[in-house]
Amino acid sequence: MSRISIISKTFSGLYICISLVLCSTIFSVSAFGFEKTFINSLEMEFTLIQPGTFTMGSPPDEPYRGSSEVRHRVSISRPFYMQTTEVTLKQWRSLMGRRLLFRRKGSDNMPVTQVSWFDCMEFIKRLNRLGEEKYRLPTEAEWEYAARAGTQSAFIWGDTIDCEKAMYGNNRLKNDVCQLYIKSIGIEIDQPAPAKSYQPNLWGLYDMHGNVWEWCMDWYGVFDKNSVTDPKGPDSGTMRIRRGGSWFKHGHSCRSANRSLGHPATRYRTTGFRLVRDIR
Repeated sequence: MSRISIISKTFSGLYICISLVLCSTIFSVSAFGFEKTFINSLEMEFTLIQPGTFTMGSPPDEPYRGSSEVRHRVSISRPFYMQTTEVTLKQWRSLMGRRLLFRRKGSDNMPVTQVSWFDCMEFIKRLNRLGEEKYRLPTEAEWEYAARAGTQSAFIWGDTIDCEKAMYGNNRLKNDVCQLYIKSIGIEIDQPAPAKSYQPNLWGLYDMHGNVWEWCMDWYGVFDKNSVTDPKGPDSGTMRIRRGGSWFKHGHSCRSANRSLGHPATRYRTTGFRLVRDIR
């Protein structure tokens, strides 16, 4: 083979390689070309969650498993932004004033609690009126997908709860199992922890296990055993979904698959919320 032919083939192969890299890069940018994190005018931080498929629910042998945690495959078809922390007191007050919270004390970076699902809807309505982006509560499927961050264990770190990894058991009357550790790191007892007091999960989300329960968009309902894409729960109901567990009681309530429910008008002192920012 002549030297010219070898050089020609070499450049041809190099061209193909470069073309493939460029095509791959262009596809990557066009499909997922969004900034990894985003901070809005209320200083709410969001991180990009890529689409994917996961197994929602828990295996039959998971300790403390609830009967409603039916395992099924769920596909999340579009990327979205999830708030890295629960909505804080500062963020709430900057938009809503002190309405509903005149008795609530705490530092600016404490998660807001004692807000009903309807209160969350009012917060979202006002936030969307600013015209910056479109926000909403996460669906239950989005919440569990983000909480698991690619894992299938009961918790992001494994199958056993740990006082050093999540805020729970911080109630001297109900469950004080973690209070010695909580005191040792300078967090007050009988209440949630300030935002980012514990390590985030693999996708940069804080307190998906414990701290405060979080409202989701869905009505409570029975899972379908079949594979589904972007489920949004039943069309109607009487109770809304809460996820994540809280500081108030047991660690097993903080499992990724654990489901809780509440009347949308109730203002629980253990319950707050975090938002999703849609990608247009």
